[in-house]
Amino acid sequence: MKTDLNKLYSSNRTGVNNPKLSNDPRTDFQRDFDRIIFSSPFRRLQNKTQVFPLPGSVFVHNRLTHSLEVSSVGRSLGSLIGQTIYEKFEGDLNPESQEFYKYNLSNVIAAACLCHDIGNPAFGHSGEDAIASFFVKNEAILKNEFTTTEWSDLINFEGNANAIRVLTHNPKGKSEGGLMLTYSTLAAIAKYPCESVAKNKNFIHRKKFGFFQSEKPTFVDIANRTGMIVESNNPTVYRRHPFVWLVEVADDICYNIVDLEDAHRLGIIESSECIELLRALVSGLGYDDKKKIDYRLDQIYDKNDRVSYLRAKAINALTLKTKEIFERSIESFLDGTFETTIFSVIKDTSKELAQIMEFSYEYIYNNRHVVEIENAGYNVMYELLNHFIPPILKSKENRSQADKKALRLLPPEFNYDGGSAYQRVLGVLDYVSGMTDNYATDFYRRIKGIEIGMRS
Repeated sequence: MKTDLNKLYSSNRTGVNNPKLSNDPRTDFQRDFDRIIFSSPFRRLQNKTQVFPLPGSVFVHNRLTHSLEVSSVGRSLGSLIGQTIYEKFEGDLNPESQEFYKYNLSNVIAAACLCHDIGNPAFGHSGEDAIASFFVKNEAILKNEFTTTEWSDLINFEGNANAIRVLTHNPKGKSEGGLMLTYSTLAAIAKYPCESVAKNKNFIHRKKFGFFQSEKPTFVDIANRTGMIVESNNPTVYRRHPFVWLVEVADDICYNIVDLEDAHRLGIIESSECIELLRALVSGLGYDDKKKIDYRLDQIYDKNDRVSYLRAKAINALTLKTKEIFERSIESFLDGTFETTIFSVIKDTSKELAQIMEFSYEYIYNNRHVVEIENAGYNVMYELLNHFIPPILKSKENRSQADKKALRLLPPEFNYDGGSAYQRVLGVLDYVSGMTDNYATDFYRRIKGIEIGMRS
């Protein structure tokens, strides 16, 4: 085994050069969880799109409730895999590491799951697309302002890279080190541990990118302190950290199963279809007795409760299947050479899961109402950038009155006037990508003159 299990975790924090001993009864990794819960970026997830934005009176998931559920699944996976690592490699672990894998890996995975979407802008992937497209469409007038690597960051804007910035960057007037999380938690969310110029869809860890040039030194520090294996120094590419697969599959499990439940609650799919799909999956995975499941379903008359029961069973079965796959290929997970996602492995051996994914793509993600709102969100985000970026890139003496008025709406902590073009643009992206769906929509309506008037 190439990987030293004693070096895969670190309780050191960003922004803290000389950590002091603490009397806090919580472990450092439990404190990460609490810091995220009480942070402003996490709270804003309550009004960011999961799949079905702004649904009215019917309760469905937003990014915050989704993240809480992913964290719950992640905690279970961390406990299961931590115990596996302890039992299989006990002789290779020092006493501190034995304690970590038995009791604290679960806290790291739970904290990482909690903040895995924290860099996503409003309106989900359509918001990401709008930001990247703005720069692509304005390449002729903007590209010369940036270096090759900086421009690559902008035309490939990515919520995963933005998460590292949100969690580690200190805006003007804020504490150094961002949320000051442990390097372990930050390493566990780095699905794509490479810079944007190294993107390559043929490799799982380079399908997208994981950090902006502005956070590159921070990311290199994170990688060095958590035993990430260097794949290339120019461009900068690392193999995935072993904990990443657990965070990723917790997310995959939750959104693939819970999106189905949400679609049922909204009436997009019939309850009978939803129940049959989930029932077949649970039976097919083979971790529960089919007769007991059918007996239990016969006792439940409320259709929402029937779906909820099967959703819980499906998530539990997928969690156990994940443990089985991780244990079977543990060496390749630990050295970062596993070549696909755990969820893809499950799908390839479960025709029932493949059927759910095909069904969801056709009837949920391409539902007319979902697509309409994605299009609207794209236009909102694009226009917000168009309002701020051209003025911020002009020199002060070349700004028109309209440019100056536009920048008066940019909060001071996001205005990096005097910095490089890249710094100025990232400040705008920090502001716009941090907006909730409602705030972005409301702001758009006011700057476009759709809604005019004083507000309290």
